[in-house]
Amino acid sequence: MREKIGNVTINLDYYNGIDNYSDGEEIENELLEIVKTEKDLEKVVGASAKWPIIYHLSKKRQNILEWYKFEKEDTLLEIGAGCGAITGLFAEKTKKVVSIEISKKRSLVNAYRNQKYSNLEIIVGNFNDIKITEKFDYITLIGVLEYSKNFTNSETPEIKFLSELKKNLKTNGKIIIAIENKLGLKYWAGAKEDHTSVLFDSIQGYLNTKKVATYSKEELKKMLFKTGFSNINFYYPFPDYKLPNVVYSQKYLPKIGDLKNLIHNYDMSRYVFFDEEIVYDQLIKDNNFEKFSNSFLIIAENI
Repeated sequence: MREKIGNVTINLDYYNGIDNYSDGEEIENELLEIVKTEKDLEKVVGASAKWPIIYHLSKKRQNILEWYKFEKEDTLLEIGAGCGAITGLFAEKTKKVVSIEISKKRSLVNAYRNQKYSNLEIIVGNFNDIKITEKFDYITLIGVLEYSKNFTNSETPEIKFLSELKKNLKTNGKIIIAIENKLGLKYWAGAKEDHTSVLFDSIQGYLNTKKVATYSKEELKKMLFKTGFSNINFYYPFPDYKLPNVVYSQKYLPKIGDLKNLIHNYDMSRYVFFDEEIVYDQLIKDNNFEKFSNSFLIIAENI
């Protein structure tokens, strides 16, 4: 079954009729109404104090990859497209985008806000249930890998998930992952874990949940090597990958004094155990910044 919204095709062949992932019906209905009726989303974002509206609609989300040089002939598979905060960027920069999202409501938000793009198809459903035979130049997981335990049935769900994705990636194609660092400095300094709202949860290895997990830099490298990826490049979005102001690279790391205004915890209260700016300066001085970055952006090549 197909639906058309503007130039965008929504594929419902794999939709089970249930939106298993949501910020709540009321707020997602509001998001849908906004993208249907408002032309200036940044004005809406600027006037709102609601975290879901800021997160899903802010153009700042695109900073994570706005700088990256895609080729116009590239094809891209976006896993976990959400409300389409970055989908439009991909459609603007590449020849073809196939976005997969488990929620129909979020897919509708995506389609309405990006309806001008005729090179965009949105498939509603769980990636693990969807049959895709095409191979792509890029596959993106922006805020997705941490949920693989919840949506993939395996003793090693992360490995199975990445291995299945790899089948849809061209030789020398690239996977792009954005994810929180379980050892991010903000968690030591008093911020609650982003997904569970539990203090020190990721640092202690998620003792009370099996539905979500983030990883350290070394864990991510081992995971990618094990599933056959190489030329793994890490980038460091700040203050995090959600609403990044800057993206550092392994070739250009922050210098002492660069990291300012770090106290943020978008939708939760938090403690402040120490001054993160001072501690980051010390980590930079001792060449330990990369280990404690709040988030990672990883680009790795399929071999």
